[in-house]
Amino acid sequence: MRSKFLLLAVGSTLAACASNAPDVASAGIGPVNVPVVSRAHYVYDAATYGAALAPGETDRLDGWFRGLGVGYGDNIYVEGEAGLARGQVAEVASRYGLTVLGGAPATGGALRPDAFRVVVSRTEARVPNCPNWSGDSQPNFGNTMAANYGCGVNSNIAAMVANPEDLVHGRESSGLSDARTATKPVSVYRNAVPTGTKGLMDISTKKDDQ
Repeated sequence: MRSKFLLLAVGSTLAACASNAPDVASAGIGPVNVPVVSRAHYVYDAATYGAALAPGETDRLDGWFRGLGVGYGDNIYVEGEAGLARGQVAEVASRYGLTVLGGAPATGGALRPDAFRVVVSRTEARVPNCPNWSGDSQPNFGNTMAANYGCGVNSNIAAMVANPEDLVHGRESSGLSDARTATKPVSVYRNAVPTGTKGLMDISTKKDDQ
């Protein structure tokens, strides 16, 4: 009877130790090294002349866009009195395949009464602390993931994604669907002629006679 009580006491002690053990992120099934999406706002205050941009401002704005390398995934906003200036900014933005959106994000610095603010909002995805060789892969008595696990695949995803915001909330459906578009790849695969139907190519390793 004493041995049974002793075993129960030891089991209770081990259970208490396990419940108070700190959580280890690398002990789960998800990678620790995951993409982190950050956002930056770039501001350009253009001078105005009446309700339009001042002479030469459209060229300077175009040069600013070109210097930033704006493109797909960037969001362009305007802040200030709309008037003709908004249309002029939209025309410059259209050269880069972008449109001007409403609801400009909050930016630092007061806007002058005679200025028109253009904001480029850009998101970036990266996997921090990669490559990560902070720990040895062996020995691994805790059966945890290697420190560098996930760095390769997730860093490639972060580098290749066209719009990093898609990693945060994905792309909303337009509500329209085309069954022909969805089934076209399957139809092409099924209708393709097998490569072995024409037999093997006659390839010779001998040098052709001249």
